[in-house]
Amino acid sequence: MELDFEVVDLGPADHPEEGEQAPEFTRPLVTDEYWSDVALSELVARDDEPTVLLFHSMDGAFPATYLWKEVRSRDWHAEATVVGVSISTPYAHKQLIDERDLGEDYALYSDPGNGVAEAYGIAHDLDGMAAVSEPRPAVFVLDSERTVEYAWVAEEWPDFPDYDEIEAAL
Repeated sequence: MELDFEVVDLGPADHPEEGEQAPEFTRPLVTDEYWSDVALSELVARDDEPTVLLFHSMDGAFPATYLWKEVRSRDWHAEATVVGVSISTPYAHKQLIDERDLGEDYALYSDPGNGVAEAYGIAHDLDGMAAVSEPRPAVFVLDSERTVEYAWVAEEWPDFPDYDEIEAAL
């Protein structure tokens, strides 16, 4: 089967492992109504439920569309705080929230400089362009103190997590 895209080997990643504390960050958190700077520690401490961080390609790329369609169909928001992280701007995130009908149940961190992915050890160059990077696909399930309870990081692009494994972690 011929693909319309090239599969890219991403190589090793030095990301937080299960049992380690996830790096702290503050970035604009975009919801269906507004966006404001929110620290990860503030977000995970809001409720007594896990937080799922979904690192994905920029909004509009097919992997992001597919990921959010799958997540929304599984209703993870009923048992966890589910948050995306990508290099897309708050404006692009707002459009994705509207187009994917994510509503009030999901939010997206905007990280155009890709500093969060760098802190998590999952940044990769985008299509070989100089000084342009994005996060590799990754999922981290965190407890209320940012301890990683589940970690999955892609080894190639595109790649998608095992959604059933994530549900088991929740």
